[in-house]
Amino acid sequence: MAAKDLFHDAVRHALEKDGWTITHDPLFISFGGVDMYVDLGAERILAAQRGNEKIAVEIKSFVGSSATTEFSTALGQFLKYQLALEEEQPDRTLYLAIPVDAEREFFRLELPRRLVERYQVRLVIYDPEEEVIVRWPT
Repeated sequence: MAAKDLFHDAVRHALEKDGWTITHDPLFISFGGVDMYVDLGAERILAAQRGNEKIAVEIKSFVGSSATTEFSTALGQFLKYQLALEEEQPDRTLYLAIPVDAEREFFRLELPRRLVERYQVRLVIYDPEEEVIVRWPT
């Protein structure tokens, strides 16, 4: 199992503040002969739909020396987890959580922006200091 990301607890607290119940920390998935661990699994009751919404959240900090390298790793993990979840837990939506600074400084550049669009990466933007979700994808 991989080590927790630097901002793991901040994102967990932000999700809880946003009304989510953490159900898995981490969320285990096994698919195609490979065992995987997504950082968090969560759900919340939706009164309007009278059902549960389930999510999986992969958390990234983007505090290393190369945002490009971190993004390459994050994108590869996201795509791997996305396929596994589609097959094993199709009722769960996958998100990639990134800090607000990384969104401002890196994810607005053309290459990461276009890759996020092409591979339909759902970004959740969080503030690690305030421990809040700044923006969910629309």
